[in-house]
Amino acid sequence: MNENSRYAAGIDIGTTEVRAVVAKFDKEGEPSIVGVASVENSGMKKGIVNHSENTYRAIDKALAEAEKMSGQTCDNIAISVNGANILSTKTDGMVAVSSPDGLIDDNDIERVKEVAIVGKVPEGCEILRFVPYYYNVDNQERVPDPYRMEGNRLEVCGNILSAPISQIENIEGVFERVGDFNSKIYYPSVVASARAVLTEKQKENGVVVVDLGASTTGVAIYEDENLQFVKVIPLGGINITNDLAICLKVSPEVAEEIKIKHGHAFEREENHDIVVKHGREHYSFNTQEIDEIIEARLEEIFDEVKKVLKESGFENQLPSGIVLTGGGAELKGIDNFVKNYLQLATQISKNGIERTVSDKVKKLKYSAAVGLLIEMRDITSENSNYSEDYPEQVGFFAKFFKKKQ
Repeated sequence: MNENSRYAAGIDIGTTEVRAVVAKFDKEGEPSIVGVASVENSGMKKGIVNHSENTYRAIDKALAEAEKMSGQTCDNIAISVNGANILSTKTDGMVAVSSPDGLIDDNDIERVKEVAIVGKVPEGCEILRFVPYYYNVDNQERVPDPYRMEGNRLEVCGNILSAPISQIENIEGVFERVGDFNSKIYYPSVVASARAVLTEKQKENGVVVVDLGASTTGVAIYEDENLQFVKVIPLGGINITNDLAICLKVSPEVAEEIKIKHGHAFEREENHDIVVKHGREHYSFNTQEIDEIIEARLEEIFDEVKKVLKESGFENQLPSGIVLTGGGAELKGIDNFVKNYLQLATQISKNGIERTVSDKVKKLKYSAAVGLLIEMRDITSENSNYSEDYPEQVGFFAKFFKKKQ
C-alpha cells in the first residue's frame, strides 16, 4: 500500500485565509496532525471565488507548506464549501429489496439513497453529501445500518447538502491547477466545524453550532444525533472590522488590531482609555466606544441567527444550547453576549484534537479544516462497510476499515 494513502489534507478556504491541515491516520482511523499552515487569501468574497488566480495561489501555498511540515504529499483532500447558497433538504426514499434471499446488500442501500436524492434539490445545484438519518426495514423502524438484514422493503430518511454547481466548478477549476488527487470531497464549512467540535451527547440532546467566520456566519442544528438544518448568513468578522474602521476613522488594518487586542462583546465592569500604536501612528480611544460599535454589529448578526432558529423550527428544542466556533468566537466576551442575547446556554468550542505537531491547530479558526478530515474518514468508513474486496474506488482509508462481522 502506498504510504501516501495514509495521509489526507483538510483545506478550509476562508475569505481572508486558507487553512490546510495534513493528518496521518492509524489503522483505527484516528488522526495525528502532522502538518498545519495558513496563508492570506484575497480571492474570495462571502465564501465564493471571485478571483481564481489569488485563490489558487493561496491554496497552493497553504497545502505546500502543510505538506512540507508533514514530510508527505497528499493524494486525498477534503475541501470546504461556504456561502449563503448552501442548502439542506430533508428527504426520504423507498425500494424493494432485490436479492432472492431477502438480505439487504450494498446495492439495495445505494439504490434507496439514489431514490431519496434524485430530483430533490433545485436545478443548478450539486449534491455535496447525503446524510442518512436512519433506515426502515419493513416494520422495523430507525435502523442505523441495514446491511445484511432481512426484509422486503427498505426505506431511508436523511438530509441532502447541496451548493450551486457554478460555485463548485469554480473551486474545482482552482484545484485542477493545484494538482492531481486520487480523491476529493467537498463539504459545507459549518458542518465540517460541527464534526470537529460537537459531542455525540450534544447532537442527541439538540444543539446549534454557530461558526463565526470572516465574511459569513454558518449555523448548523442537530437533534436526535442528526443534522437537521443548515444556513449560512452573509455577515461576519469583516463587518465588525469595517464598522470600527469607519466609526473610529482608522484603516482596516488598525481596526482589526483594535478588535483583536481591545475589543469586547459583552459589557465590561469598567471602561478605560487605550492607546493603539500602529507603525508611526498613535491612536487614543475609550473602550466603551469600541464595545458599542462591536455590539451593534453583533446584534445584527445574532438577529439573523434568531431568524434561522425560528425558520428551522428548533428554537425551543436545544437543551445543549449554542456552541461557538470559528475565528470570530475568539472575540473576548462573545459567549456571555450570545447567552444573554439569545437566552440559550452558550459555550466556546474545542476541536478535540490531541495528537498534533502544532498546537495552533487547536485554535478555533481551524475547526473546519479538522472537521473535513473527520468527514472524509467517516465517508470512507461507511463505504468500506459495504465492500468485501475494498476496491480502489472505495477510498483511501478502505484498507483500514474492515467490515464488522
